[in-house]
Amino acid sequence: MSEATQQIQAMIGAVRRRRWMIVKIAGALSISVWLLLLALPSRYEASARVFVDIRTVLQPVLKGIAVDEQVDSEVSLVREALLSYPKLAAVANKNGLVGPGHNVDDVVRELQNKVDVAAERNRAEGGGDGKSSVVYVITYRDRSAERSVAIVSSLLDVFVKDTQAGNRSGSSQAQVFLAGQISDYEKRLSAAEARLAEFKRRNVGMIPGDKGDYFSRLDKEISDQQEAETNLAIAQSRKEALQHQLSSTKPYLPGASGGSAGSGNSNAADVSTRLQENEARLADLLSRYTEKHPEVIALRATIADQKVAQARELAELERGGTGTGAIRSLSANPVYQSIQVQLNQVDVELASYRGAIAQHASEILTLRKFVNSAPEVEQEYSRLNRDYGVTKQQYEALVQRLEQARVSENAAEAGSVRFEVIDPPRAERHPVWPNRRLLALAGLFAGLAAGIGLVLGHFLLAPTVNSVESLGALGVPVLGALTFQRDQQTLSALHRDERMALWSVAGLVGAGLFMALTSDVLASWLHAILSWRSTS
Repeated sequence: MSEATQQIQAMIGAVRRRRWMIVKIAGALSISVWLLLLALPSRYEASARVFVDIRTVLQPVLKGIAVDEQVDSEVSLVREALLSYPKLAAVANKNGLVGPGHNVDDVVRELQNKVDVAAERNRAEGGGDGKSSVVYVITYRDRSAERSVAIVSSLLDVFVKDTQAGNRSGSSQAQVFLAGQISDYEKRLSAAEARLAEFKRRNVGMIPGDKGDYFSRLDKEISDQQEAETNLAIAQSRKEALQHQLSSTKPYLPGASGGSAGSGNSNAADVSTRLQENEARLADLLSRYTEKHPEVIALRATIADQKVAQARELAELERGGTGTGAIRSLSANPVYQSIQVQLNQVDVELASYRGAIAQHASEILTLRKFVNSAPEVEQEYSRLNRDYGVTKQQYEALVQRLEQARVSENAAEAGSVRFEVIDPPRAERHPVWPNRRLLALAGLFAGLAAGIGLVLGHFLLAPTVNSVESLGALGVPVLGALTFQRDQQTLSALHRDERMALWSVAGLVGAGLFMALTSDVLASWLHAILSWRSTS
């Protein structure tokens, strides 16, 4: 037989020998635990669940024109207010928690420790984002189930009413605040407009506008002046070229004769026509005769006289005279006239460029006079304009917020937030503390474990020799062993004693099961009797 098996058998023998000690220890400890459980006051928990939803039919209509209701923040504030001293004091007075021998501060402090308001995200109802709907759970523990339900019901009423009233009162307070801020900003805006108008009046001509600031305007004027001077030089060069071209161009050109060339009517032909005819005859004679032919010589003399007469007539016309009328078929030279038109246009351009140069020079001179004061004026103007813009922006934002607050108040009165009680206030039939069923069984098993543990501990600390093998393990020489024989009567008494111990353990287990099943009822009876005796 192994040493471990011998040790186990020795422990079993020790338990059998001290069985009544185990029964006594387990019974004493279990009964003590059971009596303590009956004496402990019960705690009943009442709870209620309320569903808060802002996804009403008004929400799509109010989107963008009303202030978004922060239900989480609003209900959180109401939750904090619900646990405040005045609210809990009113709940305590309503449910009779404050009696002649009770202090209100102690009662309120106890309520604050026992009341719990927790939020549960309702993603299924809130469209998956958990922002538009929240489920709030209100719980309270008390010795009386009826009283815990009554207190939770009172807290639920306060919660719903305060949330709705807080929403409306908060909107009204916001409107009053916004109206005061709008009045203040309206005065600021009027004052800013007056300062800006007065500054513009005192600094006419130095206020930056569409042309930019002071230095931008000065740079532009200098650049425009330089561009005008460049254009003036180019136009002057064009004029000189046109004048040179005009001086080398004749203003008139000879035209066709008014009569027939072969008629011989000298009165009907003018000098230019006869000159053309004579030059044609000369070409014809030269094709037949030499230069020394008398007709050729005579015709050349006639042509020379006619050219002199034509030159004299043209000179008279160029001087502005009417001429002698000898040339009747002259026509204006189109090249000459075109050059004259271009020359006139260049004269107009020159006058325009000179005027622009003078204007730019005057503007530059005027701007240079304000080279020291203009930057300061622009800086002050920018500051005034910035202050006016900020004030105007704030004023318009406040006006918009006021309109949104008014729409939100009307929406709140129409029911933009919906409350629905999912679970009304109720309490479980069994107390939540102490768990007498579990503790009764735990006390039973703890008593048995304590009895067996003490017996085994005593055996391990003070071991006894109960076999020849255990004596040999000590190193003591064994010379022999005597067998102890019990008679039948002794064995029957021993077996009867062991059965009684087992029945005692079974009775203890049965008592434990009975306590686990009836401990809540027995405790309620006990506390009712004690309460009746104390009141009587």
